[in-house]
Amino acid sequence: MFTSLSLPILTPLFVGAAAFVWVAGIRLSNTTDVLSSRFGLGEALGGLILLAIVTNLPEIAITASASLSHNIGVAIGNILGGIAIQTVVLVVLDAFGVRVGDPLTYRAASLLLVLEGALVIGVLTVAIMGSQLPASLVFWRVEPETLLIAALWVVGLLLLNRARSYGLPWQEKGEAPHGQEELTGHSKAKKDQEAQKKGVSTARAAAVFSVAAMITLVGGVALEESGDAIAGKIGMSGVLFGSTFLAAAPALPELSTGLASVRLGDYKLAVSDIFGGNAFLPVLFLMANLLSGEAVLPRAHDTDIYLTGLGILLTAVYLYGLIFRPRRRVLERLS
Repeated sequence: MFTSLSLPILTPLFVGAAAFVWVAGIRLSNTTDVLSSRFGLGEALGGLILLAIVTNLPEIAITASASLSHNIGVAIGNILGGIAIQTVVLVVLDAFGVRVGDPLTYRAASLLLVLEGALVIGVLTVAIMGSQLPASLVFWRVEPETLLIAALWVVGLLLLNRARSYGLPWQEKGEAPHGQEELTGHSKAKKDQEAQKKGVSTARAAAVFSVAAMITLVGGVALEESGDAIAGKIGMSGVLFGSTFLAAAPALPELSTGLASVRLGDYKLAVSDIFGGNAFLPVLFLMANLLSGEAVLPRAHDTDIYLTGLGILLTAVYLYGLIFRPRRRVLERLS
């Protein structure tokens, strides 16, 4: 349907779908925080898994749509390009969210965030290793490497949940001094308090959540289909389009909710949301594997490997920032 449309029609469709994903993604995030607070999900393992799935619904929709149409290159580019772009979102949060004073890595310093970043590096490393395996290595529609990524992600969540519940064998439980004053996630409780003041019931929050989730899913499919058609019209590789423009559109909700968290002083949550999303995205390779019935990672292009390396490098830079906590800000006047 989309391939028969002209470029002047496809472009507004793509932009409109991105706008729907942006607005619905913000409402989805807000209602998720409210429902999480009211049902007491907190930082439990089930809550973390649910949060990862909900906040990445656009990427899930795009990957599923591309996999079902056997457009594997777009699916891979969307996942790996999205990781690199979402990491760059942290730069935007630092420049336009924190604005003045100590930088984001100083205020958000925590060993838990370092562990989350290490998980991102771990799953991306397995993704690179999996891309070098033969495409024939598929058993019952599953590649061993995609299964390993999913297992590594679950084990990482278990370890993070244990670290949150029982603490770490470090002074102050791994929390750096003079950083964030309130507990991580306090902005979620504030959102619930504001919702209660406005008389928003749990049933209404659940209804908004459901509608926003549906709009996000439909918007994600529209983004993939219209984006693939636009790439064909302008003579751009679907892989390149998927790893740039298509990957950037689903990152808009994370940008908005991250800015809101930073301005509420919940710096650790803002960083944790980005790291958490980046650690989950490679798990979608397993879904792409199952839906397409093909080997996914061995079909990664050179640009995909480059973006994966970029994601690892950017994550490592932020881990160093969280550990060394530099107070100097570059180009502060731009903020």
